[in-house]
Amino acid sequence: MLPLGVITADNVFEGEEKLEKQLKDLRAVGIDGVMVDVWWGIIEAKGPKQYDWSAYRSLFKLVSECDLKIQAIMSFHQCGGNIGDVVDIPIPQWVRDIGETDPDIFYTNRSGNRNKEYLSLGVDHQHLFGGRSAIEMYSDYMKSFRENMADFLEAGQIIDIEVGCGAAGELRYPSYPETQGWVFPGIGEFQCYDKYLKGEFKEAAKNAGHPEWELPDDAGTYNDKPDSTEFFKQNGTYLSEKGKFFLTWYSNKLLMHGDDILDEANKAFVGCKVKLATKVYFETLLLFLTNEGRK
Repeated sequence: MLPLGVITADNVFEGEEKLEKQLKDLRAVGIDGVMVDVWWGIIEAKGPKQYDWSAYRSLFKLVSECDLKIQAIMSFHQCGGNIGDVVDIPIPQWVRDIGETDPDIFYTNRSGNRNKEYLSLGVDHQHLFGGRSAIEMYSDYMKSFRENMADFLEAGQIIDIEVGCGAAGELRYPSYPETQGWVFPGIGEFQCYDKYLKGEFKEAAKNAGHPEWELPDDAGTYNDKPDSTEFFKQNGTYLSEKGKFFLTWYSNKLLMHGDDILDEANKAFVGCKVKLATKVYFETLLLFLTNEGRK
């Protein structure tokens, strides 16, 4: 894995001579490739559809000249921002500017705290970004990558595309942010209280014949333990019809998000000889959601 900031937040490829030596050392000991984050916050920083791939092209050229293959990560999340992080590459400023007037584009917990690491699933199909939805922005980005890196793709130098689907590039909710006070082993919090996901839940509950159902208000806070909450305790809300409905809806939203992005990736890279991948994170908290996990 190349350093997170091998291309700086200002879209500059620095330290080329040092990296070249390191790459040649890797090749000399039998390493055949490297993985690198390709940050949305760098490439589309100047405005909608204003992509600048020049620094990454220079990097890919160097890696190829060192006889190494490339695994490229489509990184749609923020780099850094947590305690102790030394590299900080936020999502594009123009997207964050939209969030200044509509903060519900970001994941939100029950207390109303926003997480700006990744856009909420609730805006996947909301045309809030200059007429585009979040999924459309991700799709356009991947299509631009293919167009601008066509020579590397056709030469077989890029062999793998990993598609980011959430916080830290993983298909998950940002349920345990250190910047909001979470400390291991706290259970974390649900991240579905922005107006868009709240509206989707109300619609789903109505269609299920329960318009009175609301999002959970008894699931505790970041540093609680399961048994200290009404939702997760022994015989808690999670076992009720309402609780099961919510958990199914909540998990399915994540799965649909992954399906939508990977579907767009398939379209963007159709015909390319690359493997598509994504990262899925399984939280240990799921063990508490089954009777087997409690025994």
